[in-house]
Amino acid sequence: MPQSKLTPLAKALRQNQTRYERKLWKQLAPLKKDGFHFRRQSPIGNYIVDFVCHSANLIIELDGGHHGSTEQRIADIERQDWLESQGYQVLRFPDQDVHEDVESVARYIQAVLTGLTEHTPPLTPPHQGEGDDA
Repeated sequence: MPQSKLTPLAKALRQNQTRYERKLWKQLAPLKKDGFHFRRQSPIGNYIVDFVCHSANLIIELDGGHHGSTEQRIADIERQDWLESQGYQVLRFPDQDVHEDVESVARYIQAVLTGLTEHTPPLTPPHQGEGDDA
């Protein structure tokens, strides 16, 4: 799907963020002062990513409960492979991590941005029943 067709959907997603996206956004927005400007729900190719910092080629994805299904995990891997082929590093976090300790998630992201770590957390599915948008 062309980016121009994704733009209205991306705008709608920005206006209807999950509580986990809102919580992480509050941690990412201040990084702009350090030169790391993040965009929310941004189209890249045929995808809309949760957060992207183009200057650092970094994408952050939050995975809710639906990411635990086999079909969704396969789609996530294909999506991540394509995004990485475009030069982006993709960090994935289960919603539960943001819920339980958003500060640690933010510190990890900042460490990646400042080059203190290059290790990407594994793609782990949320625990059964977790990650809903309620």
